[in-house]
Amino acid sequence: MSESTISALELLRTRSLGSVATQEIERLILTGELQAGERLNELALAARLGVSRGPVREAICALEGAGLVVTVVNQGSFVRKVSAEEAHELYEVRVVLTGHACAQLARQATPEQIAALQGLTERMAAAEAVGDAAGYYALNLEFHAGLMRFAGNKRALKIHEELGNELNLFRRRSLVSVKGMQASNAEHATIVRAIASGDPAAARRAGEAHISNGMARFVASSPPIEPPVSQSTVEKVPRRRKAAS
Repeated sequence: MSESTISALELLRTRSLGSVATQEIERLILTGELQAGERLNELALAARLGVSRGPVREAICALEGAGLVVTVVNQGSFVRKVSAEEAHELYEVRVVLTGHACAQLARQATPEQIAALQGLTERMAAAEAVGDAAGYYALNLEFHAGLMRFAGNKRALKIHEELGNELNLFRRRSLVSVKGMQASNAEHATIVRAIASGDPAAARRAGEAHISNGMARFVASSPPIEPPVSQSTVEKVPRRRKAAS
């Protein structure tokens, strides 16, 4: 028996098929393999994942609760589209959460936590140097998750994770260019320096500015965001005309 088969069996011993399907479909959405507005074909996804339609339906329901999928009566389930207004609201909440976390870390961060954040900025610099946007983006998510986790507020961390899922539908666009990665990571370095200095006010400003600048980069680098899919906005598929009798 191969190692990959053993790993798969171990995975299924500890997790349900529904949770495994949820994780994989979420990955397809967040990496852009399933595009915003795209209809989720249960049969195709079941075949792709090697499961029945039941776990796929369970996954779609879970992802709808997470804000990544929207279901339209008599139309089906679609990867959610986020409107420009929603995007601004999400960023505004992230500004507050990130600023608070940075200020809290300036008061209590351990040398190990600061070193971990500094290490992530160095790894992001390496990814940026070779134009590895996907690698940079993954490290960027890890950096922000670290800020929230080290700050120690579990409720804020949960809210941040929920916001992140929705923002991931489109915010990776602002980090595709080398210029975007450079600007973003320079701000990360400023955040870490402010935290290490023990200055809560400076750390808060650095965190808030980073999220606000991220929104500005997104707006500058992306086409207009379409409204979220709803029953009134889903394009109706023209009915086939009956052949003339």
